[in-house]
Amino acid sequence: MKALFPMLLAALLLAGATSARGGTTQPAGVPRLHYTRMLLPNGLTLIVHEDHKAPVVAVSVWYHVGSKNEPAARSGFAHLFEHLMFQGSEHHRDEYFRPFELAGATDQNGTTWLDRTNYFQTVPSTALDMALWMESDRMGHLLGAIGQAQLDEQRGVVQNEKRQGENQPYGRVFTLLQAHAFPANHPYHHTTIGSMTDLNAAALDDVKNWFREYYGAANATVVLAGDITPAQAREKVLRYFGDIGPGPRLNRPRPWTAARTISTRAVFPDKVPQVRIYREWNAPGLADADATLLDLASTGLGGGKTSRLYQRLVYRDQLADSVSMGVMPFELASMVLLQVSVRQGADPAKVEAAIDDELRTFLADGPSRDELDRARTGARADFIRGIEKVGGFGGQATVLAEGQVYRGNPLAYLDDFRVMQAATPHSVRAAARRWLARGDFTLRVQPDDDVTASDAAYAALQTGLPTHAAAPALKPDAPVRWRSVASDVDRSHGAPAVGRFPDLRFPALAHARLRNGIPVLLARRGAVPVVNIELMFDGGYASDPTAGQPGRAAFAMGMLDEGTATLDSVALAKRLEQLGAQLSASASLDVSTAYLSALKDRLAPSLALLADVVRQPAFRTADIERLRQQWLAGIAQEKAQPAGLALRILPPLLYGKGHPYAIPFSGNGDAATIKALTAADLRGYHTAVVRPDNMRILVAGDTTLTEILPQLEAAFGAWKAPATPLLEVTVPEVPAPETARVLLMDRAGAPQSLILAGLLAPPTGGADELAIDVMNEVFGGGFTSRLNMNLREDKHWSYGARTLLRDARGQRPFLAYAPVQTDKTAESLAEILHESQALIGTQPPSREEIAKVKQSEVRKLPGTYESARAVLAAMSDIVQYRRPDDYVQRLRARMDTLTDAQVRAAARAVLRPGRYTWVVVGDLARIEQPIRALNLGTVQVIDSDGNMLR
Repeated sequence: MKALFPMLLAALLLAGATSARGGTTQPAGVPRLHYTRMLLPNGLTLIVHEDHKAPVVAVSVWYHVGSKNEPAARSGFAHLFEHLMFQGSEHHRDEYFRPFELAGATDQNGTTWLDRTNYFQTVPSTALDMALWMESDRMGHLLGAIGQAQLDEQRGVVQNEKRQGENQPYGRVFTLLQAHAFPANHPYHHTTIGSMTDLNAAALDDVKNWFREYYGAANATVVLAGDITPAQAREKVLRYFGDIGPGPRLNRPRPWTAARTISTRAVFPDKVPQVRIYREWNAPGLADADATLLDLASTGLGGGKTSRLYQRLVYRDQLADSVSMGVMPFELASMVLLQVSVRQGADPAKVEAAIDDELRTFLADGPSRDELDRARTGARADFIRGIEKVGGFGGQATVLAEGQVYRGNPLAYLDDFRVMQAATPHSVRAAARRWLARGDFTLRVQPDDDVTASDAAYAALQTGLPTHAAAPALKPDAPVRWRSVASDVDRSHGAPAVGRFPDLRFPALAHARLRNGIPVLLARRGAVPVVNIELMFDGGYASDPTAGQPGRAAFAMGMLDEGTATLDSVALAKRLEQLGAQLSASASLDVSTAYLSALKDRLAPSLALLADVVRQPAFRTADIERLRQQWLAGIAQEKAQPAGLALRILPPLLYGKGHPYAIPFSGNGDAATIKALTAADLRGYHTAVVRPDNMRILVAGDTTLTEILPQLEAAFGAWKAPATPLLEVTVPEVPAPETARVLLMDRAGAPQSLILAGLLAPPTGGADELAIDVMNEVFGGGFTSRLNMNLREDKHWSYGARTLLRDARGQRPFLAYAPVQTDKTAESLAEILHESQALIGTQPPSREEIAKVKQSEVRKLPGTYESARAVLAAMSDIVQYRRPDDYVQRLRARMDTLTDAQVRAAARAVLRPGRYTWVVVGDLARIEQPIRALNLGTVQVIDSDGNMLR
């Protein structure tokens, strides 16, 4: 029987296979993802796309079920069930992530949305059997592994995910938007995260019924994209999935736009730093051509600096700090959403009047041909960049799966581009008139520190909402006629072992110099016709304390793309849109960079823009003032987020005031300094840092030195350094504190506490760097690390707890991070301390833990460096931390020689549990006394600026 099995597989699979290599007219400039599609005898759809640039395969499994399918009083269940799918299966009674970590999987996750639930990972091509065994085991063999304990555990995790989201500024807004966008009996009326009441009501029988109804093979699509052939995929997928039943015949909700004919509005008081206005319109679902036309309209109205609403509200009237508008496309209907952050002191009524005025004008005469062309170019360029990767959240597998699941056509994106390319100003305007002319919901969120009033308003805004009498009837699926395929898979011994792993394919680095001495480093990656360029300059916001101007470096670099001597801010933005290029400039701790992503056929003019930006920034007064207001709003937003607030407070505590690193980790500085910055300050930073004698050019993408050097010479070869001295920053070493410190910040009524514990570790690039990194992964760096398994999986007090190291040329911060439910704050601090003490005491990193991390880090290299952007990031680290060109290629050899003793020594060198600096942001009335009772060290209460209150 086993000998005949491959022949049976081939016959069955070939009978159901179709290949898409011809078809209708190809939209100009849009890549076609060739695929082979087949239908298994049990109704499962398989799609295969070949891409052999890296020895990895993206495995993406989509189930056509989401929160829209939830019964009454069970909101949030689809997402809760997604969590349960990671709890193991009948033949794998362990954490689902563990074998994938050992195999070096990358881009692994699961997500739930209104219309679908998907599970995905990119694995080395030799680990494909393991991945398919794991996915098929939970599709066909789950219920025996799920009991009340697993349900209760993941219920707690999901509820902490909900708390974490709602603990952010504006974190409850989308619940209100969805509730008011759709009638109470519409499948989209409630959010995917659901309500606490419904999550508490979920029972084990609900789990079993949900699995039986929606997780059959006929309701699933499997996409394999990467280093695989259709023939190989056919055999493997039928072998592992062929004996799984199709599931019952399903009744599907029909498309239901639920268009509104009147405008409604609400005001929501909440703990937010500034007024924000949201406006939402309902629109047809993603398969309707109008959804694409509305995407073009939204881009022209509010899609960026050059859009009409941004021009009006931010530039002209100076009423807003930011404007964004776009289409959220779903299967049954879409949501067109406008968001405006109102400038401090501006009248929201004037903002809404200006929105109405610009909308009337657009509906009367917009968009222009130029607006339309720029929107099309941007959409095409973004798509090309997105499909460089085979998997992840937006790679090739996602594109093909979305088309198949929602529209029965893996290449449905080509239909959208055909609509886009055929669009005219008249057709876009007509679509906007159909859907944006009436029937919107406006939500104004206003700052209010009264938590009780906010909670009451939040509850009130979700009650008394109308139902719709004309909900469309459900549509039944076609009957599934299937036959089971006998399987020779022996599941009794667990997933297949991965016996070998492919080698990393990392491009060799090529060196050159321009005639003025600027070094050039290039790595060729030709998967997509895009070239990525980074200009690196020594000097980042570590220089700010020396100048007494925290925020200066980041602000100065942020001004570079706000206009040049030849182009003002808007003209520069328009030119970038015309070219389909992305350009940005920023500062980090030790360096400043300018980045360009350009389409290959438009590289020369894109490079000319990059050169203009870094060589001739204008620093115009009007632009400085506009950015200053946005920057101050950003600082306020940062201080309104628990994690942002803690990360602002911690650096001065770790490094001591006056140290170059004793500044907010964001680099945004403080409000007083930002208010005082002048054009002369910004020019001073530019002159001292952004100059050819302090510059390196890094290139990764579809080009060679021969092709690009003449273009780089034209852009930068004649640039001469100023006579003024370079910026120099000295980073002194800081001794560890003698005792622990605990700093508490009040966030009254918060449903969660944010815990941050910090120490200082040796610099990036030190001799023990690899050992420290492995130790960190064991402690809290990975999903199955000790800290996350403790606080999330074992106790479900947190959605996720981590430890991390931030790269730096000087001592780098080592941080333990845990957002936890309020009533478990003190207990969570105790657990972090316990795990820290155990790691350097009674339970040092074990041989098995160390081996797992070492194997994972080596085996995931092919997936890690699949894209040119990832290669560029590695090049940036090689240059910044003075590593050899073959640093990435030599990582495996360095891991092989790393000993368990070195990792344990690294733990003892870094971890000082009795010397942690703790910062906790939460409801002081509920957490202060339990934390004091722990006797961790000196406890002080501080305000959001770090000033001691008691």
